[in-house]
Amino acid sequence: MAVNPNAVGAKSEPGRRSWNSKDAILYALGVGAGALDPVKLELEYTTENSKDIAQRALPTMAVVLGAGGNVLSKVGEIDWTKLLHAEQGIVLHREIPIEGTIEAASEIVGVYDKGKGALVVMESTATLEADGAPLFTTRTGVYLRGEGGWGGDRGPAGGGNPPPERAPDHAVTYQTRPDQALLYRLSGDRNPLHSDPSFAGMAGFEKPILHGLCTYGFTGRALLHALCGGDAARFVSMDARFSSPVYPGEALTIEMWVDGAAAVFQTKGADGRVVLQGGRCEFAA
Repeated sequence: MAVNPNAVGAKSEPGRRSWNSKDAILYALGVGAGALDPVKLELEYTTENSKDIAQRALPTMAVVLGAGGNVLSKVGEIDWTKLLHAEQGIVLHREIPIEGTIEAASEIVGVYDKGKGALVVMESTATLEADGAPLFTTRTGVYLRGEGGWGGDRGPAGGGNPPPERAPDHAVTYQTRPDQALLYRLSGDRNPLHSDPSFAGMAGFEKPILHGLCTYGFTGRALLHALCGGDAARFVSMDARFSSPVYPGEALTIEMWVDGAAAVFQTKGADGRVVLQGGRCEFAA
């Protein structure tokens, strides 16, 4: 494959995506909801019929609802064993309802030469069909191993949003399940990298790894509860870069440093390595 750097500006055809109450619950369970409190079990995100509790959707569900078409094909033929999720951002224009239909198109906004690989960045804004107004915007970066070195723009420098040199204001640890990836994949990402040992081996991993967006969802839950009091309407945005794979069954620790209505965060694996870095979350006070 030869990456096409002139793919910047290419757009997909608009796509539509519908979801319902069951989809919202399945996503929440896929990112570990229900384990926060042994009494409440995050019931507003995991049930639809609990007394005096209205069901809600987790803010990070935006990453599995994105309806844009396959714009990534515009950069060339993809070897999926060499593709890694590099970065992810979401902006919530309002709270995601527990059911609805959205329409969105994806656009390639950057193709960068990282030397040993290429970084392709895509953006998409979803509008709710019911009223035609924006619901959320996603920004996704994928790294294509072995596809760099053509002398192109290296893109923005990394290392943004470093954590302050002090103890975090909040630190939350969640335990993932050994079968976490098998549950999370039911929300749409059926990439065998996360389920098939032979495919994971071809990609260079000793066993299937957890979806990066599952780690992202676990992190989003920690931010939601620590910074927003569990209120999805207060969750405004979240950006982070993926820095190390996670294996199902690992514990994840999310550290947060608060500054007004924003926080820098990072997520660590069971051995202390940083698996999500350069994180920033904005929330309504």
